[in-house]
Amino acid sequence: MAFSERVTRLKSSLIREILAAAQRPQVMSFAGGLPAEAMLPALSWEGMPLNIGQYGMSEGEPHLRELLAAEARTLGVPCQASQVMVVSGSQQTLDLAAKLYIDKGTKVLLEGPTYLAALQIFQLFGADCLTVQLEADGPNLGALRANLERHRPAFIYLIPTFQNPSAVRYSEAKRAAVAALLDEFGVTLIEDEPYRELTFDGASAQPIAGRLKKASWIYTGTVSKTLLPGLRVGYLIASPDLFPHLLKLKQSADLHTNRVGQWQAMQWIGTQKYQQHLAQLRSFYRERRDAFQAALERHFGDLADWQVPQGGLFFWLTLKHKLDTRTLLAQALDQDVAFMPGEPFFSEPDQHHGSLRLNFSHIDPARLDEGLKRLAAVVRQAQHAQAA
Repeated sequence: MAFSERVTRLKSSLIREILAAAQRPQVMSFAGGLPAEAMLPALSWEGMPLNIGQYGMSEGEPHLRELLAAEARTLGVPCQASQVMVVSGSQQTLDLAAKLYIDKGTKVLLEGPTYLAALQIFQLFGADCLTVQLEADGPNLGALRANLERHRPAFIYLIPTFQNPSAVRYSEAKRAAVAALLDEFGVTLIEDEPYRELTFDGASAQPIAGRLKKASWIYTGTVSKTLLPGLRVGYLIASPDLFPHLLKLKQSADLHTNRVGQWQAMQWIGTQKYQQHLAQLRSFYRERRDAFQAALERHFGDLADWQVPQGGLFFWLTLKHKLDTRTLLAQALDQDVAFMPGEPFFSEPDQHHGSLRLNFSHIDPARLDEGLKRLAAVVRQAQHAQAA
């Protein structure tokens, strides 16, 4: 068959494969970034107008765009509703941005590690994915400047708030420094913030997009982590020079985002009910984070190092004795445990052995300790075999 050249670069999603394997009810899964089903809010359908079932605007529902623009302004992102587009989950933003910027060989700059689906999309379109190493409070600024100066990438893709997979939250100083560097080199920012609302210490910070004075930018978020992922409602907000091009690309991808999901989002965003729901969500996940931390100390204290996440849904572990964590998957699944190896979160996976991402939001707390105990045993066994 004569498929496009692009298809040769298409990689299957490891996370999807692991989640498929983890569907068996006995499997204790730390693999996906799934919200806890107990915290999915009950939706009301009363009052939904009939015309919501009709075709809609490519940009999204006008009232929802107004609500999203108002929320963004409170975060310090200066924008109007005319800069907001409702998309089918924030992953569609990455697809549209890739189509806007990437030809085969186009250089783009990412964090190391970075979001798996972003890597998959950018590489599919032929990008040369360069990485800047993440530290505990954000990217290494020397490496960032060197990459911007040397490569002049088409854009930089960042997840500054409870980064997936590392859970890093950029400091104020790093946010300001990154914005200044992007302005200096005129490099477009794609800023992805799906976890911003899931903060466990109450701290928040202005997005980097709101600090830019000259550089173009795309800021993207979603209701998947705060309401229901099944709604498939995300949004992008873009600087005025980029928005018309993104809109044309959206129109060539689909007519509009699911209007029923958009209507549901409008019933929540900006309301007191939503604020109460977010407060409950933070409290619930904070408890799960704390229980996970205690179990990790019991079972992984001698095996790995990690930072306690201040928000988001993940712990990022670095093994004290490095091994390719992809090789542990089969043994872990044999023990009815699923996890996410760290290597695929890097553009050069074979140069970054020894990390794993563990999700703490979804697993039943009653099974948490047993799951981590079994996973630790798998790691120990592999390390003994390696040393033998």
